[in-house]
Amino acid sequence: MATLVFSAVGTLVGGPLGGAVGALVGRQVDSAILGSGNRHGPRLKELEATTSSYGSVLPRYYGAMRVPGSIIWATDLVEHSATESGGKNQPSVTTYSYTASFAVALASRPIAGIGRIWADGNLLRGADGRLKSNGSMRVHLGHGNQAADPLIAEIEGPDSSPAYRGLAYVVFEDLVLGDFFNRIPALTFEVLADPDGFSLHDVVGEIIDEVDADIPLGELGGWSLEGSLADSLRQLDPIYPLDTDSGTDRLTIARERLQAAPYLLPEPAISVDDGDFGAASGFARKRAPALSSPPEILRYYDIERDYLPGLQRAVGRSGPGQPVTIELPAAMTAANARLVSERISRKADWSRDRIAWRTTELHMSIGPGSIVSLPDRQGRWRVMEWEWRDSGVELTLARVVPTGADAPLGGSAIPPVPVDSGRLNPPVDLPPPQSAVTAFELPWDGTGNGDAPAPFAAVSSGGSNWKGSIIYVDHGDGQLHALQPSGRSRSKIGTMQTALPAASPHLFDRTSWAVVQLLDPSMELPGATGRQLAMGANRALVGNEIIQFVEAIALGDGLFRLKTLLRGRGGTEAATAGHQAGEDFVLLDSRPVALDPSSVASSPETRIAVIGQGDDEPVTSPIALQGVTLKPLCPVHPRAVTLPGGSLEMCWTRRARGAWQWLDGVDAPLHEQSEVYRITYGPLNAPVMTWETGQPSLTLDPALVAQLEAEAPGGSFHVRQSGSYASSDPLFLISLS
Repeated sequence: MATLVFSAVGTLVGGPLGGAVGALVGRQVDSAILGSGNRHGPRLKELEATTSSYGSVLPRYYGAMRVPGSIIWATDLVEHSATESGGKNQPSVTTYSYTASFAVALASRPIAGIGRIWADGNLLRGADGRLKSNGSMRVHLGHGNQAADPLIAEIEGPDSSPAYRGLAYVVFEDLVLGDFFNRIPALTFEVLADPDGFSLHDVVGEIIDEVDADIPLGELGGWSLEGSLADSLRQLDPIYPLDTDSGTDRLTIARERLQAAPYLLPEPAISVDDGDFGAASGFARKRAPALSSPPEILRYYDIERDYLPGLQRAVGRSGPGQPVTIELPAAMTAANARLVSERISRKADWSRDRIAWRTTELHMSIGPGSIVSLPDRQGRWRVMEWEWRDSGVELTLARVVPTGADAPLGGSAIPPVPVDSGRLNPPVDLPPPQSAVTAFELPWDGTGNGDAPAPFAAVSSGGSNWKGSIIYVDHGDGQLHALQPSGRSRSKIGTMQTALPAASPHLFDRTSWAVVQLLDPSMELPGATGRQLAMGANRALVGNEIIQFVEAIALGDGLFRLKTLLRGRGGTEAATAGHQAGEDFVLLDSRPVALDPSSVASSPETRIAVIGQGDDEPVTSPIALQGVTLKPLCPVHPRAVTLPGGSLEMCWTRRARGAWQWLDGVDAPLHEQSEVYRITYGPLNAPVMTWETGQPSLTLDPALVAQLEAEAPGGSFHVRQSGSYASSDPLFLISLS
């Protein structure tokens, strides 16, 4: 007896073999064609990580899938160092980071794009398409005209750089590895191969040219073709039962025939041979025993759980024996997976009902795979086998799952059972926050080189998932020159919400306060004791003035009221005249990044810029307190006295850059090439007379004093210290009035 059952796999192989199978249409092909019946397609795998090995299979993907890929090119790790100031009287700290550039092959057919990327299970690239670690990425879609990657061509040379046409791959350039323990992480990629959906023809037509297989695969969100095409079709067959026809010049694969009106078979023919089945009736009916391993469990990639493997089981009582798990390398929703598992289970159960039917009259359209009905019997039946004998044609019929009017009451529709994908704690996909920067110079703290500016950049962000940024300098021509990474430590910066009135730099300001709004509301400002203030705690830059504060009262949502202030710290007494709301606030702790003074020109046009993952444009800041590092401190303690002869004697006390404590028994260090003072009389911008002296005093005879009173009555004397690089702010000495 010739058994012709309609397996798409069998007929697919039968078509090209032609003479071996010919034009037979069936749902299965003998094991002599495909091998023994225990062959299986590739099993569903747990999510693998990126590998780098020769000979590994690179699948073809359809729809959307989460895939590991294979590293096909990489550079050595590149070391970067950055030095951060340790704060007052603290050593600098040098940190090291590492980057790598590498290429990962993803698919052996062109794709439409890349969605999310996971690194060690966490999101490296979110739904917004931005990398969450510093670096850049390029996607090569795998078309036949793609060019070699520019980085690979630059390093390997144009003659040694393949374009990998037909291969979809991505290239990471200078990916920062700090989040991955300074190694290339285990990567998985959301490959978007066919964003508009795919059909069976997309799967088959790329391998076999002459084929018609326009079958939509609606329940499938993605498919992985890793083994042979025959293996994949064998896996699809329980879900989408297929009929195939290789009798023409093209192979045709279609959905299992369910014609609208089944063919009605004539009454069964009686056989005179007692050895035939149903000799007296012409038919024999039996119900096959339940399968020892019923197909009840479907294993798949769950779209709703970030493509992690999921399980769905058919509803109802479990059958005897160990249920079969169908390994389906497809991405599906849990609802569709439950629907498919129900469909497979119900079909297996209904097809156990078999009838052997003998007929001597057979419609020409009836053949294996056709749907027929029987006289005086309910249901529809599929012709599974036929055998031609002298007594007639013997048909083997299997019951078709009833639908619509054929269904018994309440017996066919799949009940609406709640579907649960299972618990998932996905990594948080927060968009990268924007960067913020405030640049400034600080007075020399007395350590290190006092002959170079001390520029800093307080770089921060309003989001805790900020991964740092790259710091640039703009010398005024609009061109950005990279300086260094900022690191991931966020400075505490904000804006003044209230005005701060003028106050004396010599006493605690207990009457005024400042309300500050921090950029990140989750940040805190600590309080400090008087001893801690003396050690340099709670220094902050407000506009161009350095203050210290004892109390920081939290007002909620990142608002703080700063009270008990010390004003004009670090030689910034000239800025104590007051501040307006909206001025910048920076806490001067260890977080601001020290910049290389040789790369940051001391020019009013110089600006500091930062670019992070969440910045579409550079974020820039002018440099506050520019030049203050090399600027001598303003002299203090002015004294003026008229001597007995009428001469005017003026004197003052020198201060030194970096000498922030008065030492008993010794004078303050000079820290300048020479001790020079410039004394002026009259307006500061247009003095009437100027003197220079190398001593912190000046004596004018009575005649000169009288002359000055006559030429510019009411004028004032001021003194500045002239340093090696700049002059100090003026100190008022006395007025002639």
